[in-house]
Amino acid sequence: MTTSVVHLPNGQTVTVSPVFGGLSFTSNELNTHHAVFPPGWTIVLQTEPAAAADREPNGADPLPAQSQDSSRTQKPAHKHPFTQPTLHDDHLFLASISTPSPHDFAPAPSATRQIALMLWATLSWYFHQPAPDRTLRTPAAAQTAEAGKPRGDWRIYVRREGVFRARALLPKLERMGLIASEASCVGPDATDGAADGSWDHCFVSQRLFWQLDPRIFLFTLAAAPSSPSMAMATPTPTPTPGPFDSASHLPTYFPPPPLQYTVTNEVRHPLRPKPPRQAETFYTRYIPSLGQHLSFRVVCLPPAAAATPSPLHATPSSSLPLPTPPPPSNETPPHSAAHDIELLHKWMNDDRVAYYWGERGPAAHQAAFLRAGLSQRHSFPAIGCWDGRAFGYVEIYWVREDRLGRHLSVAGGDMCDMWDRGLHCLVGEQAFRGWHRFRVWMSALVHYCFLADCRTQNVWLEPRVDNTKFIEYLGLLGFQKLAEIALPHKQAALMRFTRQAWEAPAL
Repeated sequence: MTTSVVHLPNGQTVTVSPVFGGLSFTSNELNTHHAVFPPGWTIVLQTEPAAAADREPNGADPLPAQSQDSSRTQKPAHKHPFTQPTLHDDHLFLASISTPSPHDFAPAPSATRQIALMLWATLSWYFHQPAPDRTLRTPAAAQTAEAGKPRGDWRIYVRREGVFRARALLPKLERMGLIASEASCVGPDATDGAADGSWDHCFVSQRLFWQLDPRIFLFTLAAAPSSPSMAMATPTPTPTPGPFDSASHLPTYFPPPPLQYTVTNEVRHPLRPKPPRQAETFYTRYIPSLGQHLSFRVVCLPPAAAATPSPLHATPSSSLPLPTPPPPSNETPPHSAAHDIELLHKWMNDDRVAYYWGERGPAAHQAAFLRAGLSQRHSFPAIGCWDGRAFGYVEIYWVREDRLGRHLSVAGGDMCDMWDRGLHCLVGEQAFRGWHRFRVWMSALVHYCFLADCRTQNVWLEPRVDNTKFIEYLGLLGFQKLAEIALPHKQAALMRFTRQAWEAPAL
């Protein structure tokens, strides 16, 4: 293994270096983050192959010995240094934490949350490694063709060793949702499960990790520069401190509140939480395959007095001062400080976009379009950015009370759940088109929908049927085409991505 850098969604980076028996994680921005991270920590990461006969049908580790046939003789494990991920033979534990002098760094306000933060950052590094072969070569599938063999979930196991031996620490991490265990029993041990082994088979799956909202562990989200060779983008107005900001640097993320219902256009649906605020970055992630940060922020409009777009009164179109590639000569340069009305005016008047969206018109028309979008109770408009450079427009909506939801309720009964989300999107900048970028930003939008509410089970799109390239790309990404439906303004392909089919966003 070689030294690498982990880019976290809060804008911080961590350097990962191999050490004897494991990995050393070193925080790179200690002077700016008020000891949210310790200076560093060490993880012991090993590969411990298990015999196929000892596996559960889904490829998981066996349950504790007390729950199995007492006549089975367990063989001693053979541990090997970690070289590359395996499907379910990797094990880790937190060996040590670099604890600085209290004169240099304030102590962590919550040791458990800081340990959870370190484990989350470690898992972020691990699940960015090349994925292992998912094939399960069980005795029962010995005669099955390779292409038809069962597939398993990618898991890494958390050992109850080192720092994780602390009393009640693993139960706390399990309550936080960061680890899981198939031994879902109380256990005969009345203390902390050390005697009966009920906490010896905790794991984190790739599927679980990518459905955890990073705000639970990283506290805040912030886009960050990643490509020093690119020109700098001009920032948008920075929003005032939001609901997830914390002076104590502890998470302020809470589970969804109790359900309340309301009625919109004769459709009963849950009372929706307020979306992010104007200019707020609500999703950001470093994309290793492209060497850039992808982010999405809410549309930002100028004050009413400056509603008419003008270069003299423009506000920037990106969220933070991030590097951007030099644009072709026919595109808006990133330093032009054009606000979102001007961006949408440019995109909607492009022949390719106008053909499908039908919103061609003067800047006043685009201003009214965005103001209407910001006033919707079931959706909000957003701008996608690569390294701070705006590339496209998105609308994220609750399907139940949308026109599509009403159509599905009539046509398909229970096709639409109460928490399903839908997407409308376009790429306005020619330089950012293509499958290699589409697979990343579209899977990121699906990722956001599943993160925003754990009750969301489906993400829907209804592109026009003649938008064949877009529909083809959706199919390659994992969307299913369920039908063609006749909406009042178009014939649409009904596309759906289910949480059950979700594994991870494109990296």
